[in-house]
Amino acid sequence: MGKLVIFSAPSGSGKTTIVRELLQRFPQFEFSISATSRQPRGKEQHGVDYYFLSSDEFRQRVERDEFVEWEEVYAGTCYGTLKSEVERIWAKGNVIVFDVDVMGGISLKRLFGDDACSIFIMPPSVEELERRLRGRGTDSEEVIQKRIGKAEFELSKASEFDHTVVNDVLADAVNEATDIINNFLK
Repeated sequence: MGKLVIFSAPSGSGKTTIVRELLQRFPQFEFSISATSRQPRGKEQHGVDYYFLSSDEFRQRVERDEFVEWEEVYAGTCYGTLKSEVERIWAKGNVIVFDVDVMGGISLKRLFGDDACSIFIMPPSVEELERRLRGRGTDSEEVIQKRIGKAEFELSKASEFDHTVVNDVLADAVNEATDIINNFLK
């Protein structure tokens, strides 16, 4: 079994931006592509951003125990990590980087223990989180309100992660995460 780094945060905290930056800094890192039952947004591509599965296919894979972890994050919308994805990356000798929802991050940390470093990306405030979600321009008002409501619950889970990084200034957050990872990999 290899090592893995888990990033979780409420939607709009900037975790994906931070992960992309770190993938550039650590050549031994490989992004774990999650599976989801939702439709692609914007320019997302199957096998690059997510493995897009129909709801039926997702449920069938759950029944066949093909996931390391999975969650129904929003009603009818599931996300999860396929066992085959973990095996694929470790077979290359790479460190797996996860960009997952908060409950998925907690599940992965429990499962992999000391082989995993879990990092919670904290927004500077709920108001800033809302501003970022609106700035994306990808979600309806109803979806934004759901995400904000969920964020309040997710923020209460930060203490279940090994580290918390506040993403107020992106460059500072990336540097702090880099230091945490360097210490973990030693």
